[in-house]
Amino acid sequence: MFRGSLVALITPMQADGSLDLKAFADFVEWQIAEGTQGLIPVGTTGESPTLSHEEHHQVVAQCIATARGRVPVIAGTGSNSTAEAIDLTRHAKQAGADAALVVTPYYNKPTQEGLYRHYMAIADAVALPIIIYNIPGRSVVDMSVETMGRLAKHPNIVGVKDATANLTRPLHTRIACGPEFCQLSGEDHTAVSYLAAGGHGCISVTANVAPRLCRMMHDAWSAGKPQEAIAIQDRLVPVHDAMFCETSPGPVKYAASLLGRSTDLCRLPMAPVAESTKVRVREAMTGAGLLN
Repeated sequence: MFRGSLVALITPMQADGSLDLKAFADFVEWQIAEGTQGLIPVGTTGESPTLSHEEHHQVVAQCIATARGRVPVIAGTGSNSTAEAIDLTRHAKQAGADAALVVTPYYNKPTQEGLYRHYMAIADAVALPIIIYNIPGRSVVDMSVETMGRLAKHPNIVGVKDATANLTRPLHTRIACGPEFCQLSGEDHTAVSYLAAGGHGCISVTANVAPRLCRMMHDAWSAGKPQEAIAIQDRLVPVHDAMFCETSPGPVKYAASLLGRSTDLCRLPMAPVAESTKVRVREAMTGAGLLN
């Protein structure tokens, strides 16, 4: 079971737009030292849509090599091509990933039956735990609880990253999929509420720049200290707001640059964040005690 504070990792890049694998390895080391409980390379926050397959493989392999089994690595392997998703998932398994995060196919707009067959094909092809990534805001399609219940019967499909921000979902998903089905929030704002609804953790964007606070929040909840968890949540809300005041990962990469952990460079079509966003990010991080 994956649980607690997991991070949707950024992919640091050099000034010429190439991968900065040294900065990425250093970033992974820092995340582990700060208490992050799981690493997710090459998801949306890692700019997977603009990485080549070779770059995708390099980032996954680097993350696994740096983590050295200290925390689980859940590699992003989704695609709107089922064959491509299978190939990426096979590589993740060969590289030593603990699981794969597979986003619902974007742009194609498959039916619920299409979603079911897509995930079943991947799960049948690769003996690796699969986390469904349901994010209607980016992929347009929304996997129903009923479809997820059907998929949960497959032994390789073990959980969901739920980015719907719908807090009735974990209640119904628990009934449909069972209490062992791993439920991870994909929305920073809902992390504590999702735990209260029966969730197991959060795959976080904010944890890129506030890993220790995110871990402390989850630890407080697990220790039966909800008020302490809520107090940390309140401290982080302005940071969550800032991380999504423009399309992610623009703001979070700028925030990481303020900490000296990465450049703020994103690949096109992601543009540099606006000056007003920079001000908002800096103020939020300062207010939360993340910057002096």
